[in-house]
Amino acid sequence: MVTTHNLGFPRIGAKRELKFALEKYWKNQSSRDELKAVGAQLRARHWKHQSRLDLVPAGDFAFYDQVLDMSFTLGNLPERVRGFHGDTLDNTFRVARGRSCEGAEEHAACCGGVAAGEMTKWFDTNYHYIVPEFDAATHFTLDTSRLVEQLGEARALGVNVKPVIIGPVTYLWLGKAKDDSDKLALLPRLLPVYAALLDHFAALGIEWVQIDEPALVTELDTRWRDAFVTAYDALSARRVRLLLATYFGQLQENLELACKLPVDGLHIDAINTRDEASAAASLLPDASVLSVGAINGRNIWKTDLNAALDWLEPLHASLGDRLWIAPSCSLLHTPVDLASETKLDAEIKSWLAFALQKLDELHVLARALNEGRASVADALAHNAAAIESRRASSRVHNPSVKAAIAKIDATLGQRASTYETRAQKQAALLDLPAYPTTTIGSFPQTNEIRHARSQFKNGQLDESAYRAAMEREITRAVKEQEALGLDVLVHGEVERNDMVEYFGERLDGYAFSEFGWVQSYGSRCVKPPILFGDISRPKAMTVEWIEYAQAQTTKPMKGMLTGPVTILNWSFVRDDQPRSVSCQQLALAIREEVLDLEKAGVRVIQIDEAALREGLPLRRAQWHDYLRWAVEAFRITANGVRDETQIHTHMCYSEFNDIIASIADMDADVITIETSRSDMELLDAFDNFNYPNQIGPGVYDIHSPNIPSEAHIVALMKKAAERIPGERLWVNPDCGLKTRQWDEVIPALRNMVAAAHALRASA
Repeated sequence: MVTTHNLGFPRIGAKRELKFALEKYWKNQSSRDELKAVGAQLRARHWKHQSRLDLVPAGDFAFYDQVLDMSFTLGNLPERVRGFHGDTLDNTFRVARGRSCEGAEEHAACCGGVAAGEMTKWFDTNYHYIVPEFDAATHFTLDTSRLVEQLGEARALGVNVKPVIIGPVTYLWLGKAKDDSDKLALLPRLLPVYAALLDHFAALGIEWVQIDEPALVTELDTRWRDAFVTAYDALSARRVRLLLATYFGQLQENLELACKLPVDGLHIDAINTRDEASAAASLLPDASVLSVGAINGRNIWKTDLNAALDWLEPLHASLGDRLWIAPSCSLLHTPVDLASETKLDAEIKSWLAFALQKLDELHVLARALNEGRASVADALAHNAAAIESRRASSRVHNPSVKAAIAKIDATLGQRASTYETRAQKQAALLDLPAYPTTTIGSFPQTNEIRHARSQFKNGQLDESAYRAAMEREITRAVKEQEALGLDVLVHGEVERNDMVEYFGERLDGYAFSEFGWVQSYGSRCVKPPILFGDISRPKAMTVEWIEYAQAQTTKPMKGMLTGPVTILNWSFVRDDQPRSVSCQQLALAIREEVLDLEKAGVRVIQIDEAALREGLPLRRAQWHDYLRWAVEAFRITANGVRDETQIHTHMCYSEFNDIIASIADMDADVITIETSRSDMELLDAFDNFNYPNQIGPGVYDIHSPNIPSEAHIVALMKKAAERIPGERLWVNPDCGLKTRQWDEVIPALRNMVAAAHALRASA
């Protein structure tokens, strides 16, 4: 009989219960016990959802981030948070956010200045993890309390549980040495803690442990490959069975290594690497389990179950009981339940599967393998009809869009003049001071904004009243910026629910869920739009709002757009054509908006490409092709404007050293990037690369409620000036401010503007 299991489940709840509980606790409006109770309720509900599985994951739930939780399990706490009051949960939030509860008197007294941990993207997803911190003196101490608590809860509910932990090599691979030490030198100190953790599981009667090593799908040098051998040889005396899980890509040259490690089973992401499943079946020892990820854990399209059975059945015939099936990766990256979507177009809904529906698909596959296809004939027929409906739908295919794509040539992506020529014209037109100040685009989404948007969507507010409400908020944002003395203003994006969804709602070829939320980090959730068909722009999307904002001030107003690569990477993207083609369609649509903004007199246009780097394939050998079409898409979008129009772009939470040449090829006049949490380390890319254009290194960490001081900002900018000439530097936050409150934003920006004045005075 084939075994079914899951690698992880969405933790936020179908209605974002975890988000709201976290934010209530952080505002000191609920107790720690109340927050923990919400966590226990969600875990119980999620285990019940998975009860038909043969093995159910535990330990995949985190109040903030699973990598951060693993750091606490291993006793790897940054020195700055050791010894603070409160329990582990409070310290978790201090590392993640720079503080525990907002407004708590004891917090203000003892730890108001804690720096938040660095945050970056989890492989090539839009999930962010808190980067483990190491130095030469790092030591590890086991803390099993979190895992023991969750295992106890699961067993009390009768769940056949499988603990989930991050493996030792991937854990080191994910982290960052804060000195010049070698991360791999810590492996001998780390492995005894892992051995003790596995012994603890054995003492609890656990049979199987899922140990995640997704670093195996990346290109590893000899030292990292040898580290896997060292690590798992050291853990071979365990008394539990290990399922080593890989996902997000192909193992390629690491396939044989993975199959020979002394573990009891191997999970392969068959969505990305179906051929390797068959290869692994022949390479694994005779007693080892092969788990195949047969359901896409990262996208929301229905699985073609008959096609999946065509390649699973031979594997099952060969492996028998040694075959396990699961989603390709944790379902963390998908919404919880499609059944909640009562307003979604019925035809498009019939093409989709969220987390719960993916578990249903898994059940159908298992039954077909165990009992034959006839046992699930109705389910297979229904699935086949949905697959064919989508393939043949005229709503998916637009001949005029395809014709426009065919006409793309190299001239679309070229500016008329070089950067040097453009910069002179832009300087004369904009007349900005040295170290010009700006923000990234959004301002706080107040309760008034959210209430007006909700009323408008529910029909309780007509369009005229809604527009008046938004214009009031835009006026407020403009006046606040003028009072602060910012040089280039933004309208605050008050009318936008999300930087991708807003544009998707105004483009043909997109559909939208009501409850399709996924976690980005902590309490931050996003609702990716569903790119189901060919993309076109029926009419202007932002021009009226920017024109209104510009009419409120004599200072330059930035037009704010989301770029094609980011819209692509932050959507649930169709899987029936290359991603590059979908990106070209988006580029042509956003290009039309850029040109309309310029016609309306907007002289500064920001085209955010926050997700450019996260779309990189995990293997460098595939980078060139991705960067080629991604940069081309940006250039198509941006480069139809006159020399005098200044093009900005923004990127956040990414390492740029290895793609800096491609970023330069984008030829944006100004780029803003996150650097505050990394203490300007991200600017190391410019040590050996002469970046030709202007840059705004983010000096204000907007993901933390901490308010940066003027001195801190000046110090960061002086570090930046060591790499970039001061005349090409801007001063700005590291990202948009929608998640913050005005009472945090105003003093932080006041300090930022004061820092810019100090820099000008000392120049």
